[in-house]
This record gives sequence, structure tokens and C-alpha cells, in this order.
Amino acid sequence: MTAPAGDELRVAYVMSRFPKLTETFILAELEAMDRARVRIELYPLLRQTGEPVQPAAVRWVERAHSPPFLSPEIRRTHWWFLRDRQRRRRYLRAFFDMVQETWRSPNFLVGGLGIFPKVARAAVEMRAAGVDHVHCHFANHPALAGWLIHRLVGIPFSFTAHGSDLHVDRTMLPAKVREAAFVVTISGDNRTLIETTAGDPAAGKVDVIHCGVDPAAFALAQRRVAGPLRIVAVGTLHEVKGQIHLIEACHLLMGRGVDATCRFIGDGPDREALQARIDELGLTERVTLAGRMTSDAVAAELAAADVLAAPSVPTRGGKREGIPVVLMEAMAAGLPVVASRLSGIPELVTDGVSGLLVTPGDAAALADALARLAGDPDLRARLGAAGRETVMRDFDVDRNAAALADRIRRSLLEAEGGPAAADADEAPTPIAADPAA
Repeated sequence: MTAPAGDELRVAYVMSRFPKLTETFILAELEAMDRARVRIELYPLLRQTGEPVQPAAVRWVERAHSPPFLSPEIRRTHWWFLRDRQRRRRYLRAFFDMVQETWRSPNFLVGGLGIFPKVARAAVEMRAAGVDHVHCHFANHPALAGWLIHRLVGIPFSFTAHGSDLHVDRTMLPAKVREAAFVVTISGDNRTLIETTAGDPAAGKVDVIHCGVDPAAFALAQRRVAGPLRIVAVGTLHEVKGQIHLIEACHLLMGRGVDATCRFIGDGPDREALQARIDELGLTERVTLAGRMTSDAVAAELAAADVLAAPSVPTRGGKREGIPVVLMEAMAAGLPVVASRLSGIPELVTDGVSGLLVTPGDAAALADALARLAGDPDLRARLGAAGRETVMRDFDVDRNAAALADRIRRSLLEAEGGPAAADADEAPTPIAADPAA
């Protein structure tokens, strides 16, 4: 096996759902990989429906491989695996090892059993198409799919761990790390967690490659120095985003006589509860739940605001964010940010330099930070400028996607002549024996 040149590298991407409006970081990475001349085959485990589609995602939707969970082609694929002794051995070992690794977690076990039929079909398609490497976004079921593909047909895989996919349930994580060509995570905080959980197999195998944004997509607007402080918060209306604490902070600001408004961009399960609290506190003229928006509309909201608030909190169920991409987007737009001192956020936001950090769940501290910005437009300008510089230096999507592509190429070179290459040689070559042919 040799590492392909830049215009020859073919990578299959696996993620939970596509196109998902809130997962702009995956779409941005796909676009950047495309600009880097990496050929992408897209394999979402589920086709997302019922929500707006980002304009840039349309062409990816059209080329995505989204087979049903069961079909005649999938049945033929499984028979193709079972009718040959070598293929049958790989197939049964992958299946039973998956069950053995996941039986303690109903979520992982049921999910694994559910995706196994279509993942087996996808594995054969990838092998026939000459896919060099599989990269999975999220450490849970997408990484399980990558592990299965590697077991079934020998294609090497890697995965990116983000936030709640890593923090809530780490079932099977050591096995995934052990068999992955390498592992990516978006923060040093996550790397420490992975290395602690996986132990020796993680040694030297986990790289931090930040998610990124395209700074050019977020224009620097002329910020006002007077008038009400316009606060914006972007994200799914869910406990992990901490919107309830921002609503409480807005109430505190009103009580102090600070002139401020707040717009929440997004939708989700907490919408009714948040609206009820807004009404209860008498904030209906000040706080608005504006609903979900495409990336272009979000960029316009950032351009019109004076500060972005990201009051993330750990949930009772263990969920927590990694580094919210909306912080990168706001900072790219030169917008000052107030965020929680949580997970990997301090790796993006330096308190007092490129933004303000507060204790998660502390509405009073959040109100203090916002009041400070309301009374100091020069501070807003300094934080905004430093934040944009940070994003351009360390969170540029093209630079970080290039780093991932280079890591994939390096892993292919490292595997040449090693165990991964031996696996690939043992794997079936279904171009001539494709069960759907």
C-alpha cells in the first residue's frame, strides 16, 4: 500500500446524519477537503429530513450514498460474505466481536445491530470504488461503522471525537482506538480523556486537529458604539447549550438598568420551556426565539450583533460540548464572545484577550460579563479583533482540513508493509465479485 498523491486520495466520510443543519463543521470540512483535491465518498448512517438544507450541502446530498437499512442488494451482499470461507470468517468475527464489545450498552448494541446490514454493503462498495481510507465524524456509531468496515474489507479508518459523543458513553472506545489508523479530536481536553480511557493503545495515536471555519464567509461589520447591547446566541435549544442561564442573565441585566436585547437562533426540545420562562420574567420585548436558520442567515445575525453568548453547561446526563463552532464563527466575524469555562473552550477563547469566560451555569457571572461589554465598546472592539486573529491562525478550516488529509496520507505510508497492509491483502476484492453486479 502506498500513500496516494493529493489528487488521488479517495476518502469515505461516515457521519450519523446528513445534511444536519447544526453540524456546519462537517460541511465546512467536506468543502475544504474538496478544495484540497481529496475525492470524497459520503456515507451518512441516516439521511436527515424535515429541516432546511444549507445551500452548500445540496451538491453533497445529491452524491451521498444513502441506502435503506434493508434491500435486495444488501441481502445479496450478506450472502456474498457468507458463501466464501474467508469472507464468512471475517464477517462472523466482526459481527460477534461487535456484540461482545457493546452488549453492556443497549444504545450501542441496538445501534450496532441496526447499522450492520447497510454498513456491510457500504464496505463492499467502498472496496470496489478504491477507497483508500474511511474517516468517521463522532466517536459513537460512526466510529463503530468505521471499525466494522475495517474488519470486513480491510480499509483503514480513523475518527474525530467531538463532545457528547465522547463524554456520555465511551463503550467500545478502547477497541476503536486500538484498531484505528489514528484518532482525531478537536481539543486537548478530549485527547486527555481518550488517552485515559483507552490506555496504552492510545499512546502516540491521538492528534488534536481543531474544527475550523472559513473566515472569508464572515464579513467584518462596522460595529456600533452606542445603543442597546445586541446579544445573539446560536445553537439547538437544549440543556447542554445553557440558554436558560442566558435568559436569567438578561433578566438580571434588565434589573440593573442595562439596555440589552437577545436573539436565540435555533430550535429544539427546550423551546416551550424557554419561551415560558421568557414570558414569566417579562422579557418578551427583549428576548426572542428566532428559530432555525441557514448558515448565510446566521452570518447576517452575527454581523448585526454586538456580542455572542455561548453559556454551555454539562447536563445531568453527562453531555457537554467540545468547542462550539459558533464561537469560531462569531470570532471570525470580529464579534466579541462570552462563553463558559468548560471542556475545550479555553483552548479557543483566552479570557480577557479574545473573549470573556464565565463559570458554567452562573447567570450572575454571565450578566456581569455582558454588562461589562455593554459599558465598554473599546473592549468589545479589542476582543473582537483578537478573536478574529485567533481563528485565522488556529481555526481556519482549509488549514485544518489539509492537516487531516496529510495525517491520512502519513497513516497510509506508515501502514505499508505492516499489519494494516496485511489485512487489506486478506480482504476480498469485490470489483469482479460484487454481489450487486
